[in-house]
Amino acid sequence: MISIIIPAFNEEECLPQCLDSIFNLDYPREKFEVIVVDNGSTDRTREIASSYDVLLLQDSKKNVSGLRNLGARHARGDILAFVDADCVVARDWLTNGEKYFTDLSVAAWGSPPIPPESGTWVQKAWFYVRRKNKDTETVDWLESMNLFVRKDLFDKVRGFDESLITCEDVDFSYRLSKYGKIISDESLKVIHLGEASTLREFFRKELWRGAGNLKGLFRHGLSTKEIPSLMVPIYFGLLIPIAFVMTFLNFNMYTLAIAVILLSLPGAAALAKIRGKDSDPRRKVQLLLLLYVYFYARTIAIFGLRR
Repeated sequence: MISIIIPAFNEEECLPQCLDSIFNLDYPREKFEVIVVDNGSTDRTREIASSYDVLLLQDSKKNVSGLRNLGARHARGDILAFVDADCVVARDWLTNGEKYFTDLSVAAWGSPPIPPESGTWVQKAWFYVRRKNKDTETVDWLESMNLFVRKDLFDKVRGFDESLITCEDVDFSYRLSKYGKIISDESLKVIHLGEASTLREFFRKELWRGAGNLKGLFRHGLSTKEIPSLMVPIYFGLLIPIAFVMTFLNFNMYTLAIAVILLSLPGAAALAKIRGKDSDPRRKVQLLLLLYVYFYARTIAIFGLRR
């Protein structure tokens, strides 16, 4: 039995597409159950969910980690499959996920959700940052909007940390990785309809997500692979401002060149890391813009400068 768990809050627009895709899977219906966990929606979310063959749970006080944990407590499946209400799963989602059911060396599996075909340049460009280099590879963490995990291991690590508002999937993956591999497999295709579509929305979402970075670190402990992301606020919040202040106070071409080089290095390094994913020069310019919006959003979030 597979338990598909969907947290939802005011998702009347996307939830029908999500549930339609699940109930049209090329997988035996008797082998999976669907659990929708509502967060106190004020629209037609509960009414829509009730019109499908799902177990509907409600809790208006929990955050998304708590909603997923609540769904897991009521799940009958040996495998938990988490997907968000603004996602659409591919018809072969469960069929392709089944290959890992009996491989006990794998603790969790999934893949970064893809943008819709009609998505904006922001959605499509940012996907090239999030997508993996190989079709299938071992990774450090997976996004919880497309995540399979064994129920016994989920219980062993006590599920998602409900004290975390954001980055709960990163923290969960790091704790879970002690018990098996975390696998990203592009065949486990999910379309994310709710990805940030404009620069303004992208900035606000990264500002919100960045607030959980340090708290998650204290929960699961420092991993060396997290050091670059933790250095971003120090680099952009302290080093870059100091470099430009020094240039202003003692202007010459050398200090200006140093400041410009320091500002350019993170973007150049990030582009080098994803150089094999897309060779379109226009896409690289878009990615560069998004990367610096991301850098500064995460910096502001860490330093607590949000309104």
